[in-house]
Parts: sequence; C-alpha cells; structure tokens
Amino acid sequence: MNFKTLGSFFIFTREQRTGIFTLFVIIILLQMIYFFVDFGFETKEYPDKQKWLSLQSKVDSMKVDNNKKLPKMYLFNPNFITDYKGYKLGMSVKEIDRLLAFRKQNKYVNSPQEFQNVTKISDSLLNMMAPYFKFPDWVNNKKEFKEFKKYPNQAFAKKEKIVLIDINQASKEDLIKIYGIGEAISLRILKQKESLGGFVSMEQMKDVWGLSPEVIENLNTHFKVSVLPNIKKIDINNASLKELSQFYYFRYALAKEIVSYRSMRGNINNIEDLTKIKGFPVDRAKIIGLYLDFN
Repeated sequence: MNFKTLGSFFIFTREQRTGIFTLFVIIILLQMIYFFVDFGFETKEYPDKQKWLSLQSKVDSMKVDNNKKLPKMYLFNPNFITDYKGYKLGMSVKEIDRLLAFRKQNKYVNSPQEFQNVTKISDSLLNMMAPYFKFPDWVNNKKEFKEFKKYPNQAFAKKEKIVLIDINQASKEDLIKIYGIGEAISLRILKQKESLGGFVSMEQMKDVWGLSPEVIENLNTHFKVSVLPNIKKIDINNASLKELSQFYYFRYALAKEIVSYRSMRGNINNIEDLTKIKGFPVDRAKIIGLYLDFN
C-alpha cells in the first residue's frame, strides 16, 4: 500500500468534515460539564434519623467495650486448674507448673493464701482470682474438736439384756416397739399369723410383705418361736381342691397339681413326695411340712 492509497482514507466531503467537527465540540463540552458541575443531590436531614444515628454510635461503642471485657467467670476449685484455664486467668507457665507439681504429691490448697504460697502469683492476680475460689464444704466448715466432759461419779450404763418373746404371743404393742415397724405392718404380721394358725419359724417373717432385711434382723433379736403352736393341720391326701388352694403356701395352681398327683399316684407319704410336684416351693418345704398331715 503506497501513501496515495493511504491518503484516500482521509479525504472527506464538506458534510463529513462538519459532522466530525460537531462531534468533537460535543465531546469537549461533556468533559467540561463532568469536571466543573457537582452532580451530588442535596439530601434532606431528618431530626429523628440524626437522633437514631447518634444512639446507634453509642450502641456500637458499648459493644466494642463489652468485647474487650474478660469472659464471665464461675466459681471453681483452684486445686483443679488446668493449663488452659490458668493461662486464661493470667498465670504464667511456671506458676501453673508449681501448682501441678504440688498436686502430684496428692496435696491440696485450702485457702487463697495457700494457693499464693504454692504458685507464687502476684497479689494483684490473687485479688482478681480469689473471689472465684470455691473450696469443699468440709474446708469451709471445719469444726473444732471438743473435749468430752468427764463425770467421775457417773458409771457407764450397762447394756440391757434383751428377753426374747415368742412371736406367737406377741401383741401389736410388742411389735411396734421394733424400729421400722408401724401399726400397719404390725397388723399385717398378726393377720398372717392368724391365717396360718401360728408361725412355726422366724424364717416366715420373710413372707410378710413390707419387711426389709434390717427390720427382719431386728425381729430376730427380740422374738423367736419358743414352742410350736397348736395348728390344725391339712390332711394332704383327703383335702379338697378348695381347701388346698386356701393354704397360704399353695395357691390354686399348685393345689390343682397336688390333686392330680394324688389321683394318678396315690397317697402322698411325706414332704419329699410334694417336692416332686411342679411349682412346689422347695425352699419352704420344711416349714410347709409342719402344716400338713400325711396319715
């Protein structure tokens, strides 16, 4: 491409030159307007808005102050301060190590002063930490030992000898004297004695509902079966199903098994024969045998 061909691109008509000049003038004017004219809109100020903005600034400043405060602390036992908690409280590594070494000896600090003596912390740090110390109640409520008064003319009372009473002769008043037995339980014991015709062993106290092992032990120290009561025994080989089921230790299901056993195998000769029957309470065999007649 030579210069003559290149120059042909810059040849304009009169109208084209006029248009280019006009465009150039418009660009210059727009640039001047942009630099010299303020396009900011005047905003109307509202008193309420200004008041709210001032309050918001106060709230923001309060939030900043709160964030700078130390975290909320709770009461704690200083004997169990961990490395992290000690660091957060402002203790140095050496101070924390002194406390941990002291605790490894299975020793405890029982006052803020002892804590400072062990850790060697400053007075200012102790004053900051001490209000949050919580020691065990036995530390805070130490009781001084009191000397026992001596009465030279007073002898020790001798332990009263306990006289055992036959449980079958005991009254409601006798039973209530036992610790752990009230009126309701005493009546329950007497009712069971009546339904059985009398107790044949103190082991039967375990069958009374509501008696704890401790109460049964107390009964055994005050009562016994001196003489077997005169019981109307059950004729095991001739008693009806109803009579057998009314016996305290049999109930209906076992009574039915006994009747079936009799009908299939004949008479029951002893308590050992009864123990072969399904559902028979073997652990009560000796006691049950005293209520039965095998003739």
